[in-house]
Amino acid sequence: MGTAPQVPGGCGRGRGDRLRGAGLGTRSPGGVGEEGGKAARVGAGGDAELGLAQSVASRRCLAGVPPARASFVLQGGSVKTGKMPEGEKTRQCKQEAEQQHKEDEREGLIEFYGSYQELFQFFCSNTTIHGAIRLVCSKKNKMKTAFWSVLFFLTFGLLYWQFGILYREYFSYPVNLNLNLNSDRLTFPAVTLCTLNPYRYSAIRKKLDELDQITHQTLLDLYDYNMSLARSDWSTASTRKRTSRSLLHHVQRHPLRRQKRDNLISFPENSPSVDKNDWKIGFILCSENNKDCFHQVYSSGVDAVREWYSFHYINILAQVPDAKALDESDFENFIYACRFNEATCDKANYTHFHHPLYGNCYTFNDNSSSLWTSSLPGINNGLSLVVRTEQNDFIPLLSTVTGARVMVHDQNEPAFMDDGGFNVRPGIETSISMRKEMTVRLGGSYSDCTEDGSDVPVQNLYSSRYTEQVCIRSCFQLNMVNRCSCAYYFYPLPAGAEYCDYTKHVAWGYCYYKLLAEFKADVLGCFHKCRKPCKMTEYQLSAGYSRWPSAVSEDWVFYMLSQQNKYNITSKRNGVAKVNIFFEEWNYKTNGESPAYTVVTLLSQLGNQWSLWFGSSVLSVMELAELILDFIAITFILSFRWFRSRQRHSPPAPPPNSHDNAAFQDEASGLSAPHRGPHPLLRIMNHRRSAAGFNLRCL
Repeated sequence: MGTAPQVPGGCGRGRGDRLRGAGLGTRSPGGVGEEGGKAARVGAGGDAELGLAQSVASRRCLAGVPPARASFVLQGGSVKTGKMPEGEKTRQCKQEAEQQHKEDEREGLIEFYGSYQELFQFFCSNTTIHGAIRLVCSKKNKMKTAFWSVLFFLTFGLLYWQFGILYREYFSYPVNLNLNLNSDRLTFPAVTLCTLNPYRYSAIRKKLDELDQITHQTLLDLYDYNMSLARSDWSTASTRKRTSRSLLHHVQRHPLRRQKRDNLISFPENSPSVDKNDWKIGFILCSENNKDCFHQVYSSGVDAVREWYSFHYINILAQVPDAKALDESDFENFIYACRFNEATCDKANYTHFHHPLYGNCYTFNDNSSSLWTSSLPGINNGLSLVVRTEQNDFIPLLSTVTGARVMVHDQNEPAFMDDGGFNVRPGIETSISMRKEMTVRLGGSYSDCTEDGSDVPVQNLYSSRYTEQVCIRSCFQLNMVNRCSCAYYFYPLPAGAEYCDYTKHVAWGYCYYKLLAEFKADVLGCFHKCRKPCKMTEYQLSAGYSRWPSAVSEDWVFYMLSQQNKYNITSKRNGVAKVNIFFEEWNYKTNGESPAYTVVTLLSQLGNQWSLWFGSSVLSVMELAELILDFIAITFILSFRWFRSRQRHSPPAPPPNSHDNAAFQDEASGLSAPHRGPHPLLRIMNHRRSAAGFNLRCL
């Protein structure tokens, strides 16, 4: 910051005057400085003036000036000399002092302090942050100043450490679990009931008989077991011979064999010397060129026979060109009685579908247009079914249990009988009480759930809404089509694909079991891709069992069933079962989530910490922000001024006839080349001189 040229005894300006810019300036905390003091105000918009109060300026102007001194007046580019009367000099000095005082009182639009020390001193003296004033009030006691400085900045560090903990907890997006109990009339869920055994459909009956014959011979070779089979009549012997050869060729490609446990060496012929406890049973699966084979091995012979039979059974089903040929519903012969809420069911209350392993399945209350509602809880206000559990003309090698399979699920959700179903025993009345439970999760950053599955990178192959199991099965089926060039029969068929059949896809079994191993190990990534839905409904079930019908009532019950439903009375208890499904109570539970940390909670916690460590408010934070902005602005101004000063050219040497007064030379150069002065942001003195003509007087 520059100083004004001082003329001895004249109306000069001391070093302690303020530095002000037109519109943008810097100011010291003390206001008007004293003579001989440091610069207190720096202007970013124009010249610099080193101002004093009016009384100080007048006193300097009038004190110790000889009357014989001359003044140089610069007028219109010429210099004149002459003597100035004492009264006129006094009057001019007073006028200049008054004008200077008025300019000192005028402030710029934006002003900054002249140094970092002044800025810091003003902040500590005037801020509302507790403890800041201790940094400047005890300058004479350096020990106190150092102590309070360490304490102040240590407190700042602890404060922002607490801030970091709060921010980390906020951005972890914790949730609160809200448990609500609601009481209302409940919509009855969908109930799916399956026969538990696949039926010998007429479209595939001949091939199934052939498969049974091959299985009979296989069991005879492996276990020396002669299985009795109920064969259906074939049309002609030539047809039987031709189809048998075709099926036998594919069965021999995947033979069922026994293996020793330690070395897994297959034995093509019977070896009675080998203990049966050391056997493992499985079948061989090879690639299309037979270069790579592996054994699908089971420790249980029952599991091995069922899996091997199921593998060939699926191939037979896949060969049926029209799936409607398997749609042989026999509702009356399976459901003997149906009643809901004391009213009889009809065909409009159920839908039918075929399951490869569980046979004919019937879903009740799946029609969204007319859903059942439970007016009261209890066994009399639910669904009651009497079902047939006989196994005439079923497939004994595919299912080893008897009874029926029941699953309770929500509407518009597929019935995955393997996951959520349970079996109903013959001759038993099974009473199933339900409790409804809804789960509502927060989406977005709070959890990895999905609203409708549209943001999941897996195509939904089912004609139902999104569920996690729907997504997982769709993911496996799409990978199956991609890797094996055909679709697995248990899952829906993608567009443009066909079901796997070893008459068309020779090595699909090898590809399927390899892919299944990768799927279970999550190599395919289906369990990571498929996310939970944000809203789901579940039913908590509890079952009770009792003998039905009782010993004293079974005679008349079986007689009535035989008269009305053509029930085989010789089957007695093993051919019938009863199922009751009802709500246990009206109350249902809703598990909801709410954010544990909201923006309001975060601001409240931050304010608590700020008040704890510094006892201040939001306005104190704004004061701290203002300090940072002032620091940046002063740094920018001083850096810019330093950069411009390095680029400024040094003034030219004075001509031989020029005046030897240094102040006069500076002023003359300013008049001759005003455009060569400093940048308007840093121009400190030249602006006022060039504008006013600058009179050198009081000499």
